[in-house]
Amino acid sequence: MTLLRPRIRRIPLNAAAVLTVLVCLFPVYWMVSTAFKPSRDIQTADPELFPHTWTLEHFRTAVQADGFELFWRNSVLVTLSSILLALLVAIGSAYAVARMRWKGRRQFMLMVFIAQMAPWESLIIPIYIISRDTDMLDRLPTLTLVYFMVTLPFSIVVLRGFIATIPPELEEAAQVDGCTRTGAFRRVALPLLAPGLMATSLFGFITAWNEFAYANFLIIKHQDSRTLPVWLSSFQNTFGTDWGATMAASTLFALPALVVFLLLQRHVTSGFAAGAVKG
Repeated sequence: MTLLRPRIRRIPLNAAAVLTVLVCLFPVYWMVSTAFKPSRDIQTADPELFPHTWTLEHFRTAVQADGFELFWRNSVLVTLSSILLALLVAIGSAYAVARMRWKGRRQFMLMVFIAQMAPWESLIIPIYIISRDTDMLDRLPTLTLVYFMVTLPFSIVVLRGFIATIPPELEEAAQVDGCTRTGAFRRVALPLLAPGLMATSLFGFITAWNEFAYANFLIIKHQDSRTLPVWLSSFQNTFGTDWGATMAASTLFALPALVVFLLLQRHVTSGFAAGAVKG
């Protein structure tokens, strides 16, 4: 009887967890199921929870839409470039904060935290004005720099925590064996940073891949420089929004982020757990 009491007490918590998961996943399910429904079933006054008729017509419409390949390439280019820049700068900054003692180190981290807490939406107007005055509107490098700026504070904070968990004696031993400080970091510390690099890469990918506001405000005239989130708003006809094509395009758009998350999630979780017990 005593063994059953803890299980009985966990029933409300488990039920709440299951309910939360269902509420969060239902919009995703509705998006995917709508993408496979015929148009007549989407516009009906009595929507069906489970589609009885399946079609790929909406996916063909999405793939054959103007600019699909171009905007896909733009999103991949901007996302990967911003992640690479953020990792390169964050590794150096995080190492300097975690390993070196210099005046203003705490103030620097305070500024990083403040930048991380600043809402992105509040920066749209200043960034737009700066981009306009420097003739950087309607250019993909501008979006790359913006996403780099957004993901950099988080990357510094996460990588600093990972570097702090690596014993400095490992690098000191490598230096005794003849490595320079840079060589010791590259040969000893950098391989141990793999979980942290995956965590920051995952955050940067999801942030840059899904971002809409900056891509919509900074790319105005040159439509060929737009990204997939802006492209999703183009499925309209004389009768209104083509919901089937919109849901199909949204499903295709969500697949890369889902694949990246599934590939990195296990490594990121184990890395955070390992870092938690090292300190």
